[in-house]
Amino acid sequence: MTSKLALNARSSGGGTVSVSHHSPDSARVPAIWGRVPQRNNNFTGRAQLLRNLHESLMSNVAAVVPHALHGLGGVGKTVLAIEYAYRYRSEYDLVWYIPADQPMLVKSSLAGLARELRLPISASAKVEEAAEAALDALRRGDPYEKWLLIFDNADEVEEINTIAPRGPGHVLITSRNHSWQGVVPTVPVNVFPREESVEFLVKRVGQGITETEANQLAEALGDLPLALEQAGALQVETGISVEEYLRLLDEETTRLLGTNKPTDYPLSMSAAWTLSVQQLTARMPKAVEVLRCCAFLGPEPIPRDLFQRLPADYAAGSKLAEILADPILTSRVIRELGRYALVKIDSANRTIQVHRLIQALLRDDLPKTEHAAMRGEAHLLLAAAVASFEPDDNAAWPRYAALLGHVSPAGVHHSRDSRTRRFALSIVRYLYSSGDFKSAQTLVELFIAQWQADSGPDDYSVLAAQRHQAIIIRELGDIAGSFELNQQLMIRMRDVLGEDHEETLLLRNSHGADLRFRGDFGEALQHDLDSLGRHETVFGPEHRRTLRAMNNLALDYLLLGEYDKASELQTTTFERQRASAGVSSLNVLSSWNGLARITRLQGQYREACDLGEDAYEFGVEQLGPEHPWTLRVAKDLSIAKRRDGKVEESLDLARRTFDTQVRNTGMDHPDALAAGLCLANAQRAFGDVVEALELLEDLTPRFKKMYGDDHPFKYGCDTNLALLLRINGRTEEAVDLDRAAREGLDRRLARDHHFTLTCAINLASDLAAMNEHEQAIRLGESTLGKLRTRFGLDHPLTLAGAANLVVDLLQLGAQQEADELKADTLQRYRRVLGRGHPDVIVAEQNRRLDFDFDPPVL
Repeated sequence: MTSKLALNARSSGGGTVSVSHHSPDSARVPAIWGRVPQRNNNFTGRAQLLRNLHESLMSNVAAVVPHALHGLGGVGKTVLAIEYAYRYRSEYDLVWYIPADQPMLVKSSLAGLARELRLPISASAKVEEAAEAALDALRRGDPYEKWLLIFDNADEVEEINTIAPRGPGHVLITSRNHSWQGVVPTVPVNVFPREESVEFLVKRVGQGITETEANQLAEALGDLPLALEQAGALQVETGISVEEYLRLLDEETTRLLGTNKPTDYPLSMSAAWTLSVQQLTARMPKAVEVLRCCAFLGPEPIPRDLFQRLPADYAAGSKLAEILADPILTSRVIRELGRYALVKIDSANRTIQVHRLIQALLRDDLPKTEHAAMRGEAHLLLAAAVASFEPDDNAAWPRYAALLGHVSPAGVHHSRDSRTRRFALSIVRYLYSSGDFKSAQTLVELFIAQWQADSGPDDYSVLAAQRHQAIIIRELGDIAGSFELNQQLMIRMRDVLGEDHEETLLLRNSHGADLRFRGDFGEALQHDLDSLGRHETVFGPEHRRTLRAMNNLALDYLLLGEYDKASELQTTTFERQRASAGVSSLNVLSSWNGLARITRLQGQYREACDLGEDAYEFGVEQLGPEHPWTLRVAKDLSIAKRRDGKVEESLDLARRTFDTQVRNTGMDHPDALAAGLCLANAQRAFGDVVEALELLEDLTPRFKKMYGDDHPFKYGCDTNLALLLRINGRTEEAVDLDRAAREGLDRRLARDHHFTLTCAINLASDLAAMNEHEQAIRLGESTLGKLRTRFGLDHPLTLAGAANLVVDLLQLGAQQEADELKADTLQRYRRVLGRGHPDVIVAEQNRRLDFDFDPPVL
């Protein structure tokens, strides 16, 4: 068992320690300062405790384990941790504050740290994995060895202890949970020693109190710091005498003793708080109404923007609407709450915060019959704060992130109000749009369970929540589960809401992705053609939702090899999206990447690289390097670079993207599988054929498990494996695998599809390697004819088929025919790709060209 540190608040001489208070700018600011709350300007005493804590953290023995500040609510644990961060910040290169009472806030905060660290390996499809990347960097001390993490209000010992990194830096925990004493070194934070209580009150009240009076007041309040702060604030604001305060305190204590108050907060705090609220009620009752509303939010910082004029459809029936309609009155209310120390105002971050102890007292003091109404007021404030902000718009993500910590404490899932439920679903959509799929899954499952119990399975909100749930589980890699859920949901939505209801259309658009994931590309095309027509009728041709439907239809054409149609539609979509103010950066990036991809498939490799580079820079800037769509763009950019002959650049980008995907999603995820194929193809192009084969042999059964035995992507992966088997001398295996893959692609797609023709080129090479040159020529001539018809004479894939046919003709002695075909092919190749391109050089040397498969984003 870890021993408790013997730290106290007195100097070795026994007198009260008084320390000078430096301004935040007087010391070196760390390179990263993680939104640590403002320090308490009334902080006093406890200097020896801080010094002992600092010495313990700096010691060689204790530096690798967290330290916990433990004590009851109201003793000032958080204040101490924040004061430590300010006082010793010059000794750290990174200070990061983490609200730790909700797991999703811990992960979100650590993911934010990953972004601040700009970790090249932290690009993440999930917030959990971005957080893990940040923790890994802290453990390694790269890029900073001197770091301080503060986990505030960490009452879940096992969970936080598992997360808290052990490394060269320091972890400081605040908690009411005494169980930390058996896990890490703990610093007991008790009430003030009497000398510090007196010092605090004299400093807080000034000349309005003598040391004798301060001593009497501290005795009555049990030296509890939060109670002292309340009492001092009340005296400053009202001028109440200590004698009168003590009389009222005695009367209130007597009253409170008979109310059987919960044990989680001390009686002295109850009495002090009650007096403050009574005085404030007499002076400004409207401020108390706002405070009571805050009691039903979370103990995390509350954005100041939450308290603004409510839209008309939110103001009806709201008790706070009249107050919030007057910005001057609202400012007065908040200022008064701060003066009475009932809220903490952080001007720098534009937030207010109510101590969880005060929240508990406020809720307990309010009649149970009024709880639902006041909780509803809190819900309306949350909902109104983002009513005009789209959750998939990255510009709005900070606003949503600031509200996330209030969703569960406010009991949003219990609301039956349509506006609140709409807000709840917006939070879910924000979470998965920003890449936090696990948190989105947790919340949406909570909402569905509660709403079904309250409103039944066919309630609009339940159906909408299940649509989001299907998107989330598909993004988490469960493509079969998403398909099944959406199929059932489509039937119910049509029956309950109607064919052309807004929610039904949104589901229809999403369900097209399910069909693509199943490999039913033709069915997806027909589905999305119908979807686009309905979207245009209901929303109009320029609406952001219609443009999303157009983007999906362009992808359908691409998957079916209709590249001209895909290019025309994708170009139109991209231009309209960029010109529209209502389209999110996420949708712009998706369309931008689609345009780069179709440009590459049309054989315009340089142009595809240019588009891909611009799209990737846009993704990093707007969404961050860890966003799933930024990773998808990176993967497609690597392919374009490889096709354009920039093999080393392609390999480097492919490896970074794959490593990140595997770290964050595991191998068995569609994005990780696609990134794995991209890396194996880049390794082969670079000459690392043994490593590429090892990777492909691992990926192939995973593709089969993910997509099934008869999916085009499974056959495409088999084509790549066959190529590497041949290159590594296992030609007979390659022939069998390519034949089976060609038959499968022919059956699922068409004989003249891009995927099928690529497989046919490689199968001809397999046959040639088996000295079956006549068969290779017959297959090569047939394939070349289809390539010319499908893609034209100058497409790089057509030219590759021609170059390989030249090699086979030479093997059978057809010199003249080979020379004529080679001259024509090289003339076109040099014009299309340039003389120095690797494919051109291979063709010039009469060597075989190999082409591979890369699955597009579905």
